[in-house]
Amino acid sequence: MKAKLLGTLATSLVLAAALAGPALAGPKEGGRANVVIQPEPPGIMTGIVQNAPAQMVGGNIFESLLRFDTELKPHPQLATSWEISPDGLTYTFKLHPGVKWHDGKPFTSADVVFSADKFLRETNPRTRASLSHVESITAPDDLTVVFKLKETFGPFIRMFEAGTLPMVPKHIYEGTDFKTNPANNAPIGTGPFKFGEWVKGSHIRLVKNPDYYEKGLPHLDEIYWHVIPDAAARAVAFETGKIDILPGGSVENFDVARLAKTKNACITDKGWEFFAPQAWLWFNHRQGVTADVRFRKAVSYAIDRKFAHEALWNGMGKVSTGPFADSTAFRDDAAVVKYDYDPAKAKALLKEMGYKGEVIRFPYMPYGETWQRWAEAIKQNLEDVGIKVELIATDVAGWNKKMGDWDFDISTTYLYQYGDPALGVSRAYVSTNISKGSPFNNVGGYVDADVDKLFAEGATGFPDSARQKAYSAVQKKLSEDAVYAWLIDLKFPTITHCNVKNLITTGIGVNDGFKDAWIE
Repeated sequence: MKAKLLGTLATSLVLAAALAGPALAGPKEGGRANVVIQPEPPGIMTGIVQNAPAQMVGGNIFESLLRFDTELKPHPQLATSWEISPDGLTYTFKLHPGVKWHDGKPFTSADVVFSADKFLRETNPRTRASLSHVESITAPDDLTVVFKLKETFGPFIRMFEAGTLPMVPKHIYEGTDFKTNPANNAPIGTGPFKFGEWVKGSHIRLVKNPDYYEKGLPHLDEIYWHVIPDAAARAVAFETGKIDILPGGSVENFDVARLAKTKNACITDKGWEFFAPQAWLWFNHRQGVTADVRFRKAVSYAIDRKFAHEALWNGMGKVSTGPFADSTAFRDDAAVVKYDYDPAKAKALLKEMGYKGEVIRFPYMPYGETWQRWAEAIKQNLEDVGIKVELIATDVAGWNKKMGDWDFDISTTYLYQYGDPALGVSRAYVSTNISKGSPFNNVGGYVDADVDKLFAEGATGFPDSARQKAYSAVQKKLSEDAVYAWLIDLKFPTITHCNVKNLITTGIGVNDGFKDAWIE
């Protein structure tokens, strides 16, 4: 018997109403949402640029076939319904009729096939890894798309989220160099908001899509993303009313508690359920001392995670104990080798390996003062055990390039795990996902045939007990190899003025929330 999944957004909207608090007479039409974007993204074409700020803006321009509520249950978006065959190998989607791209051209199944089978396989390493389980993607008619899998892939349905599988217009990109196409600078999607303008260093403006296929949406006339480089100025902008919304990570952590207590301020940590962000320290496995497991273990023992968690992150999130974040499925804390703060062990390992004072290049993630302070704290931790460190400051584009070119020894980062290790964890460890040019794949260059095999078994295993067995084994192996220094399972609170309503309606929060939002 076929499993037929049909639904509406009712569940997520009810949930959103509960989060937003009691409404008055109903949604208010019109107006502008003033939002901070921090840091300014290098681009907002999310099929190519995957930085968190890019997804935050681009998720309101581009859409996928589904949306996911805060319990990660799927709901219709560009697809109105879907069927899964009894053997779990065939997924058939029926598309919403009458959808238009922002340039007025019709959206059809041909765009879905092009986006998934051509564009994203080339441009998005994370999506490419998941699509490796797909045998074929076909379009029997303009409103039907069929995905046939090579083997069962438990989390497949969760791929159809705006940041993971954004739909891109075939008529714009086919036959072009995807990465240099002029449309990347003025993106064309199907979403509730259209690209308006981007004044670098000042703002990104999105405007209401008057031809949006969901009648009555969006409520807002425009979203105005303010680029405010100084953290203190961002906080002041919220306090003075220039800014209505501070998305997670847009103000320094030490300001969160104070701002949450200001007049007309509301705060929530909802809207990150799908992402499960985890921060860690990359190691470059290709050369130098970072290729030595003893050095990696020494670094892992040298870092004071508890200090960073309490002093820099205000106790938000949890200290990481291994490669799977706390909210990620199949996490097995008992399976991992733990690296508690122990400078003595770090020094002993460095002595054992014969570390000779080689300087470690550390281009840290340039996502604001908290990340800079954290890099400085890590540098101090490492120097306390005798490791010489050179901090390298960059902007976001420069950091992306250094990571993509493998031009580093260590670096801080955080990656989303998307609730399932097959979607967001394996991409950073499997050898098949080593590819120059992206900071979001296996940047460290870690290669282990057993790990590749275990991740494959975990992705395709059935039932869940088989997946758990593989994933427990892979967690043990990765921790034994100290592949990276896992730091903190992050949480980013969203702070808004309380007259902002219905913003967090899904598991990706602000990234696709403006469709439903209004300002009273």
